Formats: sequence, structure tokens, C-alpha cells
Amino acid sequence: MLVLLLLHLLAAVLAPLLVRWWGRQAFLALALVPAAGFAWTMAQLGRVLAGDDVRETVPWIPALDLDVALRLDALALAFAALVTGVGALVFVYCARYFGPDDEGTGRFAGSLTAFAGSMLGLVLADDLLLLYVFWELTTVFSFLLIGGSGRRLAARRAASQALILTTAGGLAMLVGLILIGQASGSFLLSEVVADPGSGTAMVAGTALVLAGAVTKSAMVPFHFWLPAAMEAPTPVSAYLHAAAMVKAGIYLVARLAPGFADVPGWRPVVLGLGLATMLVGGYRSLRQNDLKLLLAFGTVSQLGFLLVLVGAGSREMAAAGLAMTIAHALFKSTLFLTVGIVDHATGTRDLRKLSGLGRRLPVLAVIGLLAGASMAGVPPLLGFVGKEAAFTALWEGGLASRGVAAVELTGLLVGSVLTAAYTFRFLWGAFARKPGVAESEVAHPPGALFLAGPAVLAGAGLVAGPASPLLEPLVGAYAEALPLLAPEYEELALWHGLQPALALTAVTLAGGAALFAARTPLNRLQRRLAVGASADEGYWNVIQGLDRLSVLVTGTTQRGSLPAYLGTILVAVLALPGTILLTRAPWPGEWRAWDTPVQAMVGVVVITAALLALRIRQRLSAVLVVGVTGYGTAVLFALQGAPDLALTQFLVETLTLVVFVLVLRKLPKDITERHLPRERAVRGVIAVAVGAFMAAVGAVALAVRTATPVSADYPEQAFAFGGGKNIVNVILVDIRAWDTMGEISLLVVAATGVASLVFLRGRTGSVERADPSERSRAGGPRAARAPRNRWLAATGTLDPARRSVVLEVITRILFHTITVFSVYLLFSGHNEPGGGFAGGLVAGLALVLRYLAGGRYELGEAAPVAPGLLLGAGLLFAGGTGAAGLLLGGEVLQTAILEIDVPVLGHIKLVTSLFFDMGVYLIVVGLVLDVLRSLGAELDRQEDEEDPIELTPGEVVVR
Repeated sequence: MLVLLLLHLLAAVLAPLLVRWWGRQAFLALALVPAAGFAWTMAQLGRVLAGDDVRETVPWIPALDLDVALRLDALALAFAALVTGVGALVFVYCARYFGPDDEGTGRFAGSLTAFAGSMLGLVLADDLLLLYVFWELTTVFSFLLIGGSGRRLAARRAASQALILTTAGGLAMLVGLILIGQASGSFLLSEVVADPGSGTAMVAGTALVLAGAVTKSAMVPFHFWLPAAMEAPTPVSAYLHAAAMVKAGIYLVARLAPGFADVPGWRPVVLGLGLATMLVGGYRSLRQNDLKLLLAFGTVSQLGFLLVLVGAGSREMAAAGLAMTIAHALFKSTLFLTVGIVDHATGTRDLRKLSGLGRRLPVLAVIGLLAGASMAGVPPLLGFVGKEAAFTALWEGGLASRGVAAVELTGLLVGSVLTAAYTFRFLWGAFARKPGVAESEVAHPPGALFLAGPAVLAGAGLVAGPASPLLEPLVGAYAEALPLLAPEYEELALWHGLQPALALTAVTLAGGAALFAARTPLNRLQRRLAVGASADEGYWNVIQGLDRLSVLVTGTTQRGSLPAYLGTILVAVLALPGTILLTRAPWPGEWRAWDTPVQAMVGVVVITAALLALRIRQRLSAVLVVGVTGYGTAVLFALQGAPDLALTQFLVETLTLVVFVLVLRKLPKDITERHLPRERAVRGVIAVAVGAFMAAVGAVALAVRTATPVSADYPEQAFAFGGGKNIVNVILVDIRAWDTMGEISLLVVAATGVASLVFLRGRTGSVERADPSERSRAGGPRAARAPRNRWLAATGTLDPARRSVVLEVITRILFHTITVFSVYLLFSGHNEPGGGFAGGLVAGLALVLRYLAGGRYELGEAAPVAPGLLLGAGLLFAGGTGAAGLLLGGEVLQTAILEIDVPVLGHIKLVTSLFFDMGVYLIVVGLVLDVLRSLGAELDRQEDEEDPIELTPGEVVVR
């Protein structure tokens, strides 16, 4: 089963490429994937009917006890067969539905394949959380399929509407699944249904899960998203909105019904919403002139019918529900595909403009007639068998309450009359000749391949009716898990004799024919009774209200004041954790102010610098004083025996000062903002209180330790398993390598964000280098008077007034030394202070020195490579080393130790985490280079453009 899901994933990834190579014919190749799934599913039929469920469990996140648990039983097999079988035929249909030059076909093919795999995973999942993952994947891919290319406003609105509603329901369902899993003591779906437990949490969880199911399956009052989604291409409507996605809610209710039907609130929700949806959808369908919308509202109606059947909680109703689900998938997907062919052939779906297509397209008319007959419940189609089974179950007591059964039977009978009426309206609108309407011209007659999909589906509905006894073992295997409420259980069959259900079927067909015959006065009556309000309008009113509320809240709270935001956060910290700290925290019994007097001296310097920063009015001076606090912290690290932290803190503080200086070029020299004494007092109180709070948190955290810290074993484990003596570095690249992976990913994102905000013409601009033949180009006429001796490659591009020969000489002497030292830190970091992060910072500071000495062209000479390339290569390099542990028999990112003897060099010990550290090194260098190129070189370029050089009489530019 997992192989099938991975096969869908692979096909989805390759689909755009296949479409680019083969055009629309690629759909035929992609159809092989769901076809393989259908073949495998049917091959398991005998095993499932024998009562042996097919199970497959693959560990996912062992630490959280999460597994990819898959299970194929009778219910899952029925739905998997529909998902894969109908899916394969829809892919074949797509090979002729799309034109050779249609835009976005590759993206559509990938999304449709991914959706098919997600839906298959949903019906196979035996883990509650895994089911939710696939549930949301179907939501995401349906959003992409409905929205299409995103160019049409109606499609975008429909896609966003479907996404918001189904996602909201999905989030509610997630909470419900967690409550159910906690209450039942298991997250395996099969175990939860077998023994669901009881209590308030179970009742609440069940209600939330039903909320997700009714939104997914478009029940009232959330039904309006499904007709709106008809903006999607016809294959999407046939697959997602007839056979697959909207069936997800039906599947979930059917899956949970054996264990949850007796939970308080289940039956009122299921039976009430299902019946209301069937009536509303059927009534609305009679008003539609668009064939696709007519079928859409008909789908809403039929989904309500199915919800009543599968959620009733009795064996006879469940059997009828599963049979009707199969029938509905067959006839409704056929009808949607038929509408697509009609639209493709004539260019319209408006039944008022169509006439005589039955004569011009006889094969298509027969296909539509068979599917329509099954939808209306005409024998011998499968739809008749399923509907008769439903009528029989309700007539003979398929619900515990006879009164409720009578109400449901009456409602379903009225809904079935509406179903027959809109079926007649569809067939008449699509294929009949209409007086006064010119016969429709068929511009694009459908070929055999175009008709193959709907023909097979319609034929299956026709064959399955007489062959319905063959479905009974599958249907019964699922239904037997539910109690039998009627006196006896009647198996599926085309003919049960002259029974009340047969008379009810005759009533529905006769009533439907009567409503169709009276369609003109009925339409006038519907227009008179039309209500101005609708669920769709209510939805958009709610969305607009939320937009206005968000604007109001944002305007009230987001004033653009960073001190106000920071003050609010800090006050909240003091009010909540601070209160707990004062009232409940165990305070240490012994206090020690310092270990050595030097610590106290450094602390005094740090505090003094912090106080000076409050009084200094010049920005640069304030930044330098703040830097003293950072350097003081680094000294404290060194005094406490943490050289790695001290080295890193020194380097980070130095680089931070450089960044501050680069940014301050765009800010005024002095801090002109003045605050009232009261404001300063309030801020001072908050600052002192937060400082004291954090100090108290540190003291309490150290005092409450009772267990032996895990770090006690680090020295031995770091060398034995990590192959290094530097515990800090081993922690970063091995023990907590996943954390480091996340941190370096964050660095890449930060660098990308900074560059994107600064560069106006592209992500990172171009690498600016000095042309050897035009060294004076950037400096203009003043560069012509530059000194002849150039200690650096591009200093000739600088204005002589900005040059410093001393700095150039120092840079030339130190740059390569600093670079070599950074490499030394990289390679020695596993056993000595250093590592990829520290080495990258040192290399970055070498680049800072080149930039300060020679300007932006000198930076290009020092690093003639795009920062994005370094960032991407570093991330790829670090992530790629994760596979080394797997290849050598360990886990992802686990260090492997290689020891070899090399002539001349002697014994060499190599750890694979070194390559991870190399990736970190590249990312840090790329980050520094990106900052220098964005906040430094790019701002220099912008200043040159804003302040062009003016020539005086007699001056010339040296080129």
C-alpha cells in the first residue's frame, strides 16, 4: 500500500515533465498509476472477503509513537476501488479533454495525480493523525485544481471558498480526533471504532469530527462551496466532486458509524443535516440552466442521501448506503464527463441553447441516458438497487425510532422525487429537440478515446444492477459490524418481488415525471418564492465582516511603535510567568554573587555600558557602547570555561557592529527623539523588572535541578560516538544536528529576506567587479588622480579622498592569514575551540576588511560568487551529509568515524560531521557576503546613482 502511495507521489512529481515531453498524451501514461492501484485493490478482494484485513505499518516518528499505519478492509476496498478506478478513467478522459496547446496542463496533471494519491491514502489510513494529514492534502490539491492557473477571478474565489470552509472543518476535526484518541487510549482507527469509550471528551470529539465531515461533503449550511467549485475543469468535477473528495466526509461517517452511532448527538446531526441537504440540493437543481450546475446541486442532494444511509447506525441502512455510494460514483462521474463532452463539442452548457444533440451524438446520448436512469433509480441500474434497499430498510424499521424512520422515509421519498425530476430535466436539456431552438452544431465530435471513460462507467452501472448479488459479500462484510434493527436482512438484488419499496420507486419516478412536465409553472413558482438571502451570501458577509474586524483590531493595536510592542510583550511576561515565579517557584537556599572578582569587574563594566547607552545621543556611539555589553558577556563566557561560546560571541558581536555601522549610514547622526520623564520612568521600571526576572529565572532553574544532567555523559559520549573532544561542536553537528539544521535554514531565510528588501532590481543583484582595463570607471575624474601604487585589486575605483593606504596594506597582509585561520578553525573545531560557525564568521570578517578597505568592487574581487550560490550549496552540503550516516549503517545525520593509515601522512581519523560543518561554514560566509552586498555594496551603488559626479571645466573622465 505504501508503494502505491509513493508511486502516486513520483508520478505527480514527474507529471509536468511528461506533459512537456508528450503533451496531453502524458495523461495516458499517468492513468497507469491509478490503474495499478485498482488492479492491486481488486486482487485483495478475496482476502478481504475472507475476513483478513490487509495491514501495513511503517515507523514514521518513533519518538512520538507515530507510524504510517495502513489498513484495507471491506469499506476501504470499496472506496479505494472507486478512487483508483474512476481516477484511471478520468486520466484517460483528460487525454482528449485538454487541447494540445492548453496552458497549465502540466501543473494540472501533477496536482490531479497528487490528489489521487492523497485520496487513496485517506481511505487506507488506519491512524487518526495520518488520516488528517491525507485529509488536508486533499484540501490543498483541490484548491489548486479548482483555482487552475489563477487568472480567472471566479475560479480564484471558488477555490478560496472551498479552501477556507474545508480547512476550517478540518481544523475542527483535528481537535476532535485528538480528543477521541486521548479518550479511547489509542490513535489507531480500527481500535477506536472497536472500543470508542465514553465521556464528555468523546462526545465533544465526535461533534468536532462530524463538523469536518459535513463541511467536506458539502452538507447544509456549507453546501454552497460545491456548486461554486464548478468553475474547475470538468475532469475535476467528475473526480473530486462526484467520486472522490466529497466522498471523504461520507467515508469518515461510514468508518466511524459502527462505533459512534450511539454517541449522543450523532444521529440528530447525521439524519437532520443529511435530509435537509437532500431536499435543498434537489430543489435548487430544478432552477439551474447550466448543466454542470444542475449536476452540482444534484450532487449536494445525493450526498445528503448518502449521509443519512451510512450514518444511521444499522446494518440494513449501512449496506444500502455503501451500495448507493458505489452507484453514485459511477453515474455522477459519468454525467459530469458527459457534460464536458457536450461543452467541448458545442461550446455551451446552457440547456436553453442546446437542441437535438441526441440525434447528432447518439452514443453520448445513450451514455447519458444510462447514467441518468441510474441516478433516478430506474431498473435495472445499480442506482435502482441501492435506492430500493434504502427504502426497504426504512420501511421495515432500519431506525430504532419508528417516528424518526417515518420522517426520514418521507423526506427521502420527496428528495427522490426531486432527483427524478432534475434527472429528466438534465436529459431533456442536454439531448432533446426543443421547439423554437435551432439544432446545436457539433464543432468537435468526440472520438472513441474521449467517450471511453464515461462509456465504461455507464456500462458498469448497467452491469452492476443485475449483478448486484456479487456486491453483497463486499457490502455485507462492512455492514455486519452494525446491529440489525429490522426483522430480517435482505441482501442486495435486482428483484425482491412486489414490495412496498418497489411501489415507492414507482412513486418517485411518477412524481419526478410530473414535476418535469410542470417545469414551466414550477419555475415561475420558484421565482416567486425565491428568498433574497442565501448561504453563499452569508459566507461572503461573514468574510467581509472578519476583514473589517481585522482592520479595526490592527488599526487599534498596531501603531507602528516598536517600544509599544516590546513593552506589551515584556509586561505580559512579568504578569504571567513573573507571578508564578514569585508565588510558586522554589528559590535557591544559597546565593553566590561571583566566582572570581574578575567576574564582578566585568559585570560592572557591562552595567556601566548599558547605562551609558541610555544617555548617549549619537547613534554610532550608542552602538559602540552597546557592543561593550556583548564583549563583556563574551569575557564572562571565557571566565566560566566556555571558550567556544566566548569565541563565537566575540565574532558575532564584531560582525553585528559592522552591520549596525552599515545601516547607520542611512540614518541621522543624532538621536533626536525625546521622551517625557514619565515615559522614561515607566520604561526604566519595565527594563529593571524584566532584568531581575530573567536573573531570578536563571537562579531558580539552576536550583531546582534534582536529576543528574544529561551533559554529565557528554564528554565520554562525544568522543566515543561523535569522534571529537570538543563537546560543544559535537553537540552541534551530531547530538543536536537536527537543531543545527533548522538554525542554518533560518540563516538562509534571513539572508534572503535582507537581500530581497534591499535589492530593487533582483534577488541579489550582480557581482560587481573592477574591469582591469577600466579601473578608474567608478571613480570618475577624481579617480584619474589616484595614487599609482594599488595594494588591492580594485582600490583604483575609489575616490582618493576615501582611500587609506595604511588600511590597504594591513588588509593585504592580513586577509589571507585570516582566511587560512578560518579554515583552521573549521578543521580543528571537532577537537579544539572553533567549528564551521566560528570559521565562517572569521572568513566573513576577512571579507568585511576587504570591503572597508576597497569598496564594493574590492568585495567583488574578494568573493566573485553570488551569495545565493554559497547559501544554497551550504544548505545542500549540510543536508546531504545526512545520508552518510544511513549509508554507513547509522541514522540520519549520525556521525560516522573513518580511520585509515596513509603513507607519509600517517594515521588519519575522519568524521563525517566535518562535512556537515563545511556546509555551516559556507552558509555563514554566504550570509555575511549577502549582508555586505545588500547593506554595503548595494547602498554604495544607490548613493553613486543619487549623487552623480559633476565635471568642472577642463576635467575629463579617464576610461
